[in-house]
Amino acid sequence: MLNWTEYLSEVKSRIGAIAKMNPDIVRGYRAISDAKTPDSKLDPKTKELIALAVAVTNRCDGCIVVHVEAAKKHGATQEEIMEALGVAVAVNAGTALIFSARTLDAYANLGK
Repeated sequence: MLNWTEYLSEVKSRIGAIAKMNPDIVRGYRAISDAKTPDSKLDPKTKELIALAVAVTNRCDGCIVVHVEAAKKHGATQEEIMEALGVAVAVNAGTALIFSARTLDAYANLGK
């Protein structure tokens, strides 16, 4: 496994280098990332738990380490993180099931 502390530092350093070379890229990312509705219903911890589930689904180690750090800062427990990850696993299993049905449909409809 990774040394997550070193990896987090490395990710932040590389993002900093990107920001120096092309600040608009990071500025644009921050604008999207920080966008909020005026009457946001989700608290920061919940948003980080969602971000972790998405990060796992997208298989992004950089996203995982950044959002684990943020989730912990917002008070997320290991149990809450595990519950969010369980949702990610279930959705991914559901996706595989749906695409299995699509595969069977493709088989049934090709070469008629």
